[in-house]
Amino acid sequence: MSDAAGPEWPIDSGIFLIANSITHGARSTANQVLAGIDLTNKCILVTGCNSGIGFETMNALVANGARVVGLARSLVHAKSACDKAGLCATPVACDLADLDSVAAAANTIRDLQTPLDAIITNAGIANPSTLRTRYGIELQFLVNHIGHFSLVNQLIDLVRNSTGRIVMVSSSASVVHAPPEGIMFDNLDGDRFYAPMTFYGQSKLAVALYAKELSRRLHGRGIAVNSLHPGATRGTGLRRSLGTPLRVLLSTMHLFMKSASQGAATQALLAASPQVTGITGEYWSDCQIAKGNPLLNDTNLAKRLWKVSAQIVAANNASQANSTPATA
Repeated sequence: MSDAAGPEWPIDSGIFLIANSITHGARSTANQVLAGIDLTNKCILVTGCNSGIGFETMNALVANGARVVGLARSLVHAKSACDKAGLCATPVACDLADLDSVAAAANTIRDLQTPLDAIITNAGIANPSTLRTRYGIELQFLVNHIGHFSLVNQLIDLVRNSTGRIVMVSSSASVVHAPPEGIMFDNLDGDRFYAPMTFYGQSKLAVALYAKELSRRLHGRGIAVNSLHPGATRGTGLRRSLGTPLRVLLSTMHLFMKSASQGAATQALLAASPQVTGITGEYWSDCQIAKGNPLLNDTNLAKRLWKVSAQIVAANNASQANSTPATA
């Protein structure tokens, strides 16, 4: 089920048995998928730790003994959430719309001098009704993909070989709302046209494509990289960005949506459960391997996305270097 470029599994490895033996599903909670798992001496990074499924993920990990590095847009929000989770949560400010803030967060995390057992890229924004850009990039693409791309790439050498995991929160919008070509490289600024859901779907497809490509690149280190759809979930911060019609629709659907803890289950499973050991390069939903966008199998698209993403980050780095006054 993984790409040909993924791990070479022996015939009797049981990868399909492992995947099919997972007993958790759509109504499982983060606490349930981690029940009985001792995470003492594990260190896991979670972005968007201050609300919704990010907070529930952090809370469940800490409850099972993990040390969590919790990232939020401001240090105030990160600290408030980490204080609620317990003494084993360390707050770090990271505004994913600001690549300088991302770099500063990466430096802060490196200064902790602690290997990372997992990174969970949970933070995101959805469907702002009006076009917003920074660095010439539409905001959803910037926050959901580019910010995480920059953060993970700066921390990847801290992730443990053989046992490390990277978990990237995508969305079913990557399947149903992404543009037919996948990534609109000629319209990343939204200047040609802007449709909130299309750009949200594009950003979440970018997340899943990045996970696919990263899983290939980290094959030699034995680090598992997977993406996931958490499911329609109550209590996430994403609702704040929605226009009035969508907020009304979500209010109607509220009773049928997952709780935040249920929405956090799949990413908690992928970050810390031994049931998924060795599985990489997959797209997940409801704690099971799922069928993502067919474009996830397009290695050329994934490589082009990586190249363009790296150019965006490098352009900002160059701009900062040019604007920094020379020291005597």
